[in-house]
Amino acid sequence: MNKAQRDTIFSQAKQWIYEAGAKIREQIHTPLTIDTKSNPNDLVTAMDRSTEAFFAKNIKHTYTDHLILSEEGYGDQLDSMDGIVWIIDPIDGTMNFVHQKRNFAISIGIFNDGVGEIGFIYDVMEDVLYSAKKGEGAFKNNERLPQLNRGVPFHHAMISMNHFWLCENRLVEEKRMQQLVKDVRGTRTYGSAALEFAYVAEGIIDNYLTLSLSPWDYAAGMVIVNEVGGVTTTIDGDNIDMLSKTSVAAGNPVIQEKIITHYIKQARK
Repeated sequence: MNKAQRDTIFSQAKQWIYEAGAKIREQIHTPLTIDTKSNPNDLVTAMDRSTEAFFAKNIKHTYTDHLILSEEGYGDQLDSMDGIVWIIDPIDGTMNFVHQKRNFAISIGIFNDGVGEIGFIYDVMEDVLYSAKKGEGAFKNNERLPQLNRGVPFHHAMISMNHFWLCENRLVEEKRMQQLVKDVRGTRTYGSAALEFAYVAEGIIDNYLTLSLSPWDYAAGMVIVNEVGGVTTTIDGDNIDMLSKTSVAAGNPVIQEKIITHYIKQARK
């Protein structure tokens, strides 16, 4: 993807994101139609579906050769990342959307032959857009985000992780992960993977750990975090497969290396 093409797609996607966000805000207090998917806590609303349909319709009309990988069924069946692929989560943090009416985001990552070219994470209710273009840095609205500080002492680190890490689970021994919580300055959980990636990119969280994410949860965040000098891997430090659900570790590379080496690898089942 050349710069001119990347700039054109970026501008168009940004326009659609603001349009979709405005529609969500207009309807945020209307009664919700809520269904469940894989389990009672895996929620989907009519707003998720209508927002994804909005993006899919516009993308397919404007860019007929582009492909879509998305959460709610409006995308293509992909077996490779060849070509230009839009990876879309129309509302990341649906439980927050349902219960809090805030702390959710539109997340869009645009990849070309498997390379992240464009990333958007839009905090809808705060009207804050995190964005990045490959090789051009990352931004919070119009403010360029600085490179991550590699000099953060480990005991000053802020880590974002949900509570399943600290309970009995199939991937890691919870006792070792409980020690991680004691050894860093603090831990947080926000209920939206996209926003947690955004906060890593902003430098207000040093690392984000999760046991399982789908591509639409992490695609945009990978692009944005990469532009500030961060890394995104599996919890074992391996490369991410963009077509698979996977564990994810993202953030400051110095902090992440210590977490993986001294905690996760020692805790791994």
